[in-house]
Amino acid sequence: MIEEQVILVNEKDEKIGLMPKLEAHEKAVLHRAFSVFIFNDKNELMLQQRALHKYHSPGLWTNTCCSHQRDGESNLEAGRRRLQEEMGFVTSLKETTSFIYKAPFDNGLTEHELDHIMIGNYNDEPIINTEEVADWKWMALEDVREDIEHNPDLYTAWFKIIFEKFYEHINITQ
Repeated sequence: MIEEQVILVNEKDEKIGLMPKLEAHEKAVLHRAFSVFIFNDKNELMLQQRALHKYHSPGLWTNTCCSHQRDGESNLEAGRRRLQEEMGFVTSLKETTSFIYKAPFDNGLTEHELDHIMIGNYNDEPIINTEEVADWKWMALEDVREDIEHNPDLYTAWFKIIFEKFYEHINITQ
């Protein structure tokens, strides 16, 4: 199996090369990524719990899905592809903002990503891929915010950053 490549970028999101995903995380090299937030008609966010065997952040709760764009793939194409792969459905997505973050993990790996945030709407239950996702749930945004405050160790680093700094880009009721 060929290891997935990530797109290396500069701070302006301009492609500067490709690198195997694990190597990029070992070397903490800036690369392109995305985070998808799916809401239902009650403005509840679909959260996923990462599979327990993931090489970083296993078992932690996070946004609906996230991953890395493939070379030549648009942000929206990547978001729809990964939503189907992880959560078993596709819906329309809209890009909202992007940001750079760096988060080291206990296992020696580091996420250093230019993360594109996308939102969408869906009202049914997902058909989760258990290789990627351990569980899922709907939560009101204020409940998520409160739970992150009281139980920060239950959530991924990027999800906490997005919630703290980019709440207005994911809160679709504003």
